[in-house]
Amino acid sequence: MSQHRHRHDPSKTLVGFIVGGVHYAVAIAGVREICNPKALVSLPHAPPSVIGVTDYRGNVIPVIDLRMRFGLPPVEQSRRIKWIVVDVGGSLASLVVDQTRGVFGTAGVPHRPAPPLGAGDDMRGIEGVATYDDELVFVLDLRSFAEVTSRLALPASVVPPAALPGRPSLLPRAHGPSRDKAS
Repeated sequence: MSQHRHRHDPSKTLVGFIVGGVHYAVAIAGVREICNPKALVSLPHAPPSVIGVTDYRGNVIPVIDLRMRFGLPPVEQSRRIKWIVVDVGGSLASLVVDQTRGVFGTAGVPHRPAPPLGAGDDMRGIEGVATYDDELVFVLDLRSFAEVTSRLALPASVVPPAALPGRPSLLPRAHGPSRDKAS
């Protein structure tokens, strides 16, 4: 029996989601997968919005909580919370969102420029503004997350403890503390 795979609709260019009641989207070309939260391992000295790392198909990737990145308070865990695994300039990261809205397009209408929103503009990384279902949707530039993830010392790039006499290893323990956010 052959499996029929649905082809991507070229008119649908954005993956929508909500964080703190605000509608956001990222380019579908940068999205690898939308999944339920997975086991998480804390990473010492990570930026505050990087809540840890996870094993994604054999790769250790950082997990960025967009609520924390945007300066919003945490919320209760729910089944609506999803992770969007994205390519951030050649490496992968997972974005934690309050809920997903699906895939949509803008009917060829270019994004409008984002207005200056004050403090935190650099944290949001807004590429432009689109409209979907009569809602303003802030389109994020995935490259803005590359700066956050490039500063991380993930296990594959950590200097072995033997190279630093007298210093403890920075590698997270596989059986160490984890926060399972499963739904």
